[in-house]
Amino acid sequence: MIRADEHHLRNGTLKSHSDQKQQGSNSLKNGYHATEKVQKNGKGDGFHQPRVRGEDSFEEAPMCVAVLTYMGYGIVILFGYFRDFLRAVGLEKCHQAQEREEQKDFVPLYQDFENFYKRNLYMRVRDNWNRPICSLPGPVFDIMERVSDDYNWTFRLTGKTVENVINMGSYNYLGFAENNVDFMKTVADETRQYGVGVCSTRQELGNFSIHEKLERLVAEFLGVESAMAFGMGFATNSMNIPALVGKGCLILSDELNHTSLILGAKLSGATIRVFKHNNMQSLEKLLKEAICSGQPRTHRAWKKILIMVEGIYRSEHLRIFTFLFTPALGIVGPTGRGVTEHFGMDPNEVDVLMGTFTKSFGATGGYIAGKKELVDYLRSHSHSAVYATAMSPPVVEQIIRAIKCIMGVDGTTEGQRRVRQLSENMRYFRSRLKEMGFIIYGNQDSPVIPLLLYLPGKVGAFSRAMLKRKIGVVVVGFPATPITEARARFCVSAAHTREMLDKVLQSLDELGDHIRVKFSCHRPSHRQELYNETDFELDS
Repeated sequence: MIRADEHHLRNGTLKSHSDQKQQGSNSLKNGYHATEKVQKNGKGDGFHQPRVRGEDSFEEAPMCVAVLTYMGYGIVILFGYFRDFLRAVGLEKCHQAQEREEQKDFVPLYQDFENFYKRNLYMRVRDNWNRPICSLPGPVFDIMERVSDDYNWTFRLTGKTVENVINMGSYNYLGFAENNVDFMKTVADETRQYGVGVCSTRQELGNFSIHEKLERLVAEFLGVESAMAFGMGFATNSMNIPALVGKGCLILSDELNHTSLILGAKLSGATIRVFKHNNMQSLEKLLKEAICSGQPRTHRAWKKILIMVEGIYRSEHLRIFTFLFTPALGIVGPTGRGVTEHFGMDPNEVDVLMGTFTKSFGATGGYIAGKKELVDYLRSHSHSAVYATAMSPPVVEQIIRAIKCIMGVDGTTEGQRRVRQLSENMRYFRSRLKEMGFIIYGNQDSPVIPLLLYLPGKVGAFSRAMLKRKIGVVVVGFPATPITEARARFCVSAAHTREMLDKVLQSLDELGDHIRVKFSCHRPSHRQELYNETDFELDS
């Protein structure tokens, strides 16, 4: 990861604040802007020139913050042990599940210490997750109010609803999670024709014409020979990787790859080696070693070498088999065709393209795309293709209408307007956060913006305070992140108006001063050296 210089968008390059505010005041809860006019246009063209690549942002926290973070976890752990002692002697009621007395001679179902973190740390902030939503998850939503009478062990609903909460946590990047009657007409028509469920696999009686239509459209959209759709995005990775590699193969995996990629690699039985995140030198070192030394003990050549990344890697000297996980379809690239378009690559240079429909398209499922020979092989060898139930027809139509909208084949420019609006929103939001003094991570072209909170006590306080201001956010901490990098994760959408974003930014500015989470000193990070190494030497 390379630290970025300060990139601040100027208001002059965007729409004026007053225009955006007027536009935002007319926003509806159904997930689109009422004032936007849909213009007519022909079918979108093919590949476009890539725009300037945004750099990754990383700023090191002050040393005092890191020390206080460790101290905070230490204090909570000490109190946890003290409370466990009180529970053991009967001075505090124990709410967790326990083995029954008559089963004490059996093998225990779980070890008591394994749940230490859950009962003593997570339970303190459990109210910040799994909040019940009772409306469309568009740019705003409604949350059912709940309270706890036993310190978050159980919850009860009050019957009240917190309305018009700004949604800053959903992956609704292009705003296709909507219920506008005009936009959803084709989905309703397909529901009446096909029903909701298929009740069979694609290889039996579940292969509908609409499934094949989707696959042809995905292949055309990505610019590859063929594609195959699956009903679950997670299983698209975890169930297809074992069909591509096995024993005697080598997988080179980025250290920050998605869990679905990691699980698929483990299930394959192949040897796994990990390289540093986004570091071509680290990857090249492992490749040279693998090619020169071969398999352990026998030193035979590897049957296959599969590189799994959530980005683009190319080698000028080695022909490698690449697996690219692209959840950013519809987000990245001038026309939303993903990272291959963003970096100006021919998608046919990547052996396996995988992506999900769960984010930009407001649907579910995933796809595998590439050469026709590859896709035909997976149709008969992938567990996800052979045993899983086919995608629901209304979901398929939702994806089709979203892709057509992005491509412009629906006769409008609405899709490209949303792509541009998303880019404008995320750059504006990210630049304003930097100006306020927050430490944020990630690429400037990413709609996911992590805001670092660090201290465990601030995680719960931040989320609760934002909800009181009618702003819904996602907070993440250990073990989902490194122990010193607890954060709030903001997901920007094309459906957000400038008025919504300004309200969120104003609340963040006030709250950042109140709970003191503006840690940025704009200091260069020592970490950049780890991601720009050029002096790797093979171990002797």
